[in-house]
Amino acid sequence: MYRKRNRSQLTLDDFILPFGGKLKAENRWVKLAQMIPWDYVEDIYAKSMCGDNGAGAISSRIAFGAIFIKEHENLTDQGTVGYIAENPYMQYFLGLHEYDQEPLFDASMMVHFRKRYPADMVRAINKRMFAGCSAKGGDGDDKGSGGEGGTQGGEANEVIPEDEQPVQNLGKLILDATCAPSDIRYPTDISLLNEARENTEELIDKLWGHGPGQGRKTRYHRRKARSEYLGIAKQKKPRYRKINAAIRGQLQYVKSNIDTLGQLLMRVGTDLLSGRELERLAVICAVHRQQSLMYQSGERKCGNRIVSLRQPHIRPILRGKAGNECEFGQKISLSVVSGYTFIERQSYNNFNEGAGLIACVEGYRDTYGYYPEAILVDKIYRNRTNLNYCKGRNIRLSGPKLGRPGKDAGRDRKIEYSDMCARNIVEGRSGTAKRRFGLDLIMAYLPETGMTEAALQILCMNTRIRLLFLAIRKWVEKRFCVHIFVHCYAVNSCH
Repeated sequence: MYRKRNRSQLTLDDFILPFGGKLKAENRWVKLAQMIPWDYVEDIYAKSMCGDNGAGAISSRIAFGAIFIKEHENLTDQGTVGYIAENPYMQYFLGLHEYDQEPLFDASMMVHFRKRYPADMVRAINKRMFAGCSAKGGDGDDKGSGGEGGTQGGEANEVIPEDEQPVQNLGKLILDATCAPSDIRYPTDISLLNEARENTEELIDKLWGHGPGQGRKTRYHRRKARSEYLGIAKQKKPRYRKINAAIRGQLQYVKSNIDTLGQLLMRVGTDLLSGRELERLAVICAVHRQQSLMYQSGERKCGNRIVSLRQPHIRPILRGKAGNECEFGQKISLSVVSGYTFIERQSYNNFNEGAGLIACVEGYRDTYGYYPEAILVDKIYRNRTNLNYCKGRNIRLSGPKLGRPGKDAGRDRKIEYSDMCARNIVEGRSGTAKRRFGLDLIMAYLPETGMTEAALQILCMNTRIRLLFLAIRKWVEKRFCVHIFVHCYAVNSCH
């Protein structure tokens, strides 16, 4: 059950510190508390909770603030709980009235907090916070929300034909895709089958005492199967024939264990196994089926290939990068507008980011009220469909023009080089999210919490950029005021 709290933000003087003093208004967490739309966050949180019965739930501000702090400071769940208990600014950020030295909740609650804020909700919060900045490049200007020059200012039910709508393109849209690798062991077929064999042996040991208990648990010697695996795993560069023979042996061991488990489950039932163990058994059966098909066909790829028993939702993402051709995690399509980064699409399956350009442009128009003036992308976005779409809406798509170079070839090359330099910002945003906020290694195991964690990291990066913009603006305003004061003082001195 969830009851909505008082949404008013505490003042710094109202926050009680047991050791005296008061909080500083210039602290970053005080500014972040004023930046986040807590009303909108609570509305999202209340939708996932029951309002009629059950025990009272933790407030939405504490729930969202805790997972925000974790990603902003790149902490573990246990470290986040301790960090909040030690820092009064964190507790002010969470909406508490006074400093409390005791932990506010158990570390296991962090998983439930991430579940209650799905990735699409976090992306909506991100756009609500930063999409209001003008697409012209200003920070904090609300013209980008559809006021000036937009098509959203009319009646809600008014439909304007496309041929009568004013053509006004403003701003630049930068698109790119990246991969957020998950925390899994580098997958090889032999290690995956060995792990499946060990898991099935544990399940057999658990069910064996409840069955007839006659004969041998496994049709092979476990030590021999283990030694066969180690004989290949410890070699730096084993030959293909040895790897193939080891895979064939592990496939036979896993198949015999699956048959034994099937007979045991028919006698004792499935009640003795937990839901997680039954899911793991289903994953092992799928892995054995995929590996058998690849072994028989001699190919090294298959559809929806499972690369981790613990996280079966992860798929290999072919990126073609130097030194890292394949990554294992979720693929993320990013857009950058006015320096802020937004997630356009997240998926554990590989997809062609070029096919989503039209959806990104339409989303830009829905947000700002007009189409972008230019779209800065790489070559994969420059297909015939996207080129015709942009040409029909007076949008310049970066890259060389099709056909032979014309009279303005030199000018076109300069524009292409300028677009390539401007597009580097999206590469920098991907690097910042990976190096500083942990997008290079997603630690969450569940598919939904992993996507939420990645979306939160992009949100945290935008808040840091906003704080930097505010600091630069304050410095410029202060210097401008000093310049005006010196000028007036000089004028008065002359008179």
